[in-house]
Amino acid sequence: MTKFKIKSGDTVQVIAGDHKGTEGKVVKILKDKNKAIVEGVNMVKKHTKPSAQSPQGGIVEKEAPIHISNLSLLSGKGETTRIGYRMEGDKKVRFSKKSNEVI
Repeated sequence: MTKFKIKSGDTVQVIAGDHKGTEGKVVKILKDKNKAIVEGVNMVKKHTKPSAQSPQGGIVEKEAPIHISNLSLLSGKGETTRIGYRMEGDKKVRFSKKSNEVI
């Protein structure tokens, strides 16, 4: 199983593809497909049939997954950064390699 340095709840920036430069919060990580769903990025229109939850049916806009390699983590200052791990006491924490701050 692969280990990702991007976790759900992180703020990321798209670095490649149609939505390059867009920032958003990671909603969900799909580990088996190496993809992430980012809030407000890669929006698609999905046609839905009428059901009990949506009796009208119709067209729903939702976020589609984007590949992890096309995302870069943003630090607290809003700059793209790489991630490192270090021990602080008994805890293993993630830190920004650019500004050395804990993320």
